[in-house]
Amino acid sequence: MAPDGQILAPNVYDAEAIPDAARAEIDRLLTSGDLFRYTAPKDAPVALLEAEFAELMGSRFALAVSSCSAALFLSLKALDLPRGARVLIPAFTFAAVPSSVVHADCVPVLVEVGENYRVDMEDFAAKLPGADAVLISHMRGHTSDMDAIMALADAAGLPVIEDAAHSLGTEWHGRKIGTIGKVGCFSFQSYKMVNAGEGGIMITDDPEVAARAIIMSGAYEENWKKHPGLANSCAHWQNKLPLYNLRMQNLSAAVIRPQLPLVAERVEKGRANHDRVAERLNASPWLTVPEPLGPELRAPDSIQFNLKGDWSDDEARAYQRATKARGISVQVFGLSEGNARAFWNWQFLGDVEEMPRTRAMLMRACDVRLPTRLTEPELDYIAEALVSAAVEVKG
Repeated sequence: MAPDGQILAPNVYDAEAIPDAARAEIDRLLTSGDLFRYTAPKDAPVALLEAEFAELMGSRFALAVSSCSAALFLSLKALDLPRGARVLIPAFTFAAVPSSVVHADCVPVLVEVGENYRVDMEDFAAKLPGADAVLISHMRGHTSDMDAIMALADAAGLPVIEDAAHSLGTEWHGRKIGTIGKVGCFSFQSYKMVNAGEGGIMITDDPEVAARAIIMSGAYEENWKKHPGLANSCAHWQNKLPLYNLRMQNLSAAVIRPQLPLVAERVEKGRANHDRVAERLNASPWLTVPEPLGPELRAPDSIQFNLKGDWSDDEARAYQRATKARGISVQVFGLSEGNARAFWNWQFLGDVEEMPRTRAMLMRACDVRLPTRLTEPELDYIAEALVSAAVEVKG
């Protein structure tokens, strides 16, 4: 706040603060040098995190790893898919998702995404024949129609992986996102609901998937014995699977664990923040925030909205400049140079099939972070900046 009482443009880029409760454990670990997850015979911070996260999600097994990308990769490998397996993914996701598919020796098959940021079910159904697995990204926390996706995938006998990097705390029909498919993967990167800088975790109720992932994550020799409830399965797979060494280390777990009890509060605050700004944007003739699907209870820490009506590329760029002049940076996914969320920039895939619906959405879809720490006056400043910038451009 300025000296005259005026609200300054809020800083939306700083991540969530690390709780003080983490500091004593971090100091203990630094003093002991005990940073490797398998050094202690039991109750290492990573092992405790896995137990606590599994309990939080209501899952049988959890495996903490170095990133959500690592979790996605391990999930695909743990499903024992054949080399060249075709994996359906949304065309609107982060580049790490198709990268994980390629890294797992599989082939990503892009599916159209509509202007509400969710999978186009007609295109999904059309591309399902010949697929070997489904990897659904709940991109920016927007849940696709999981009822329809699971019904089609189950009928075809295909496993579903949920990329829930942005969806910790989101529910579908009251069921936690990440627990609907065979595997759920979450991120602890700084701009997620829980901030560890980097880190990820996968959950599953399938003991064979869990065992294979544990071995491949880097549980060499008999370190798998420190993962409870999987002795028989892990013993079977020891030395039969490659080791990719994607383990989480204890310092990351020490940062994450005190934040888990804060998730519910952050989810509630994030939803209130989002809805407060969305109400203001939806009152503008030039902006629109897509509604959630009926069964979806979101847990947002950002807001996405579309430029409504007839906007040229030049006008969309002018809108970005107008918001920036007000202290709020808006990312238009399709107009940001080299954006990792625009499928046409995934050159590592070779010739990517054109996705006209997804392209049209990305060219007018806007993204702004709304950290849960923001105050109501700061949220109102952001909303006013976004709306007034649209008025400036469109008149």
